[in-house]
Amino acid sequence: MSELLNLEPAQLWKHFVDVLKIPRPSDHEKQIRDFLIQFAVNRNLAYESDLAGNLIIRKAASSGRESVAGVCLQSHLDMVCEKNAGTDFDFLTDPIQAYIDGDWVKAKGTTLGGDDGIGIAAQMAVLDDTDLVHGPVECLFTVAEETGLNGAFGLQPGFMQSEILLNLDSEDEGELFIGCAGGMDLTAWFDYLQEFVPDGHITVKLGVKGLIGGHSGDDIHKGLGNANKILSRFLWQNADDFEIRINNFNGGNLRNAIAREAESIITLPENKKEELLKAFMNYQTEIRFEFIKTEPDLELWFNDCDMPEWVIDEDCQCNLLNALYACPHGVHSWSQTIPGLVETSSNLAAVKFNEDRIKVTTSQRSSLESAKENMSNMVESVFLLAGAFTERSTGYPGWNPNPDSPVLKITEQAYQDLFNQKPLVKAIHAGLECGLFLEKYPKMDMISFGPTIKGVHSPDERLNIPTTVKFWKLLTEVLKRIE
Repeated sequence: MSELLNLEPAQLWKHFVDVLKIPRPSDHEKQIRDFLIQFAVNRNLAYESDLAGNLIIRKAASSGRESVAGVCLQSHLDMVCEKNAGTDFDFLTDPIQAYIDGDWVKAKGTTLGGDDGIGIAAQMAVLDDTDLVHGPVECLFTVAEETGLNGAFGLQPGFMQSEILLNLDSEDEGELFIGCAGGMDLTAWFDYLQEFVPDGHITVKLGVKGLIGGHSGDDIHKGLGNANKILSRFLWQNADDFEIRINNFNGGNLRNAIAREAESIITLPENKKEELLKAFMNYQTEIRFEFIKTEPDLELWFNDCDMPEWVIDEDCQCNLLNALYACPHGVHSWSQTIPGLVETSSNLAAVKFNEDRIKVTTSQRSSLESAKENMSNMVESVFLLAGAFTERSTGYPGWNPNPDSPVLKITEQAYQDLFNQKPLVKAIHAGLECGLFLEKYPKMDMISFGPTIKGVHSPDERLNIPTTVKFWKLLTEVLKRIE
């Protein structure tokens, strides 16, 4: 990663490289938190942790700025851990292998962790720079954002002392975010019985790969393929004709990522194998045509494999395939007040076989609480009709936009002065921690911005270098202008 150290601003990229070296999956943030605490100790900066594992590091105002409103810079410590099939990488122990490709920083076969590693690096650079002009600064680092905003949920009133919060977890440079969607998860379980493989059956493994994947909020409107939907659709359409029996279905991983890969081990009569292969190839042609613009690398594959010891019972198989096929996925409705903003969506995130149960993970988002609840009800009804057991998360609130925000006005003007163009002011369909902060700090003025990051929550994640420079310039200019 040494080539990243040649980029400007040097201080920012140096800290980003340091962050990439430290494993930081969700719920495993101790190493990065300890690193930041030592960073604070080495610079005689005050710090504090709370019971949830969140960390705050405080820096005094620069000379003459002591009476300026305090600002909290906020990012999350954890990253989404996704890798391509066949990539030998352990997110608990291995440093991210980053490299430069043109104007982008990418990782070799894994997520980069620019979400939100570049936010952490920016906070460190602010804390480290003795020449910056600013008022009192707090840097808040939250935990387990990617798995449910757990750090923000656990944050207590009074932990932050600032009047203003700059969330550094947005991924579209030139856009200032003042609102976000709320979300919740719905999980379904199917109980199954193990049955003997029928006589005369052989075994094959079917799979889907090559999908772009991405964030289940930011990217849900892009018409991307969902591997769980693509594979379950084929099985639903052909299970009866080919006497298919399922041993396993494994697709997707994270609740907030669109499933990129899925595979299923099935059995069928030996004399039907060639017909199934033809049907599968025909299906591949059809599905590639459906996603010809959005999924150019979509691939369906078909291999022989060892005979399993059992298959799931036919009733469970029927219920599972019906539920996966019927489960809503994608955009449900668009905002009637903010043009171009997704209002409500759902993501069929993951399907996993456990020893005696099948777990299906879904997530719902909406900028309207009532619509979020309705979307979750709709998904739940599908699984209840299929005989599954369901459970909902408590969910998290949205962030209601405030177009009259004082810090928004400061940031808009700073952006225009720096870059001679107006930024876009938007709300985002993804979940940000700001909604939870606002519940506990209702008078806090806040805004979210960041550099351009594409392909978040997938191994295609990439951080744009020129926009990272602009992000740093804007951040430091806003800190200087806050009175």
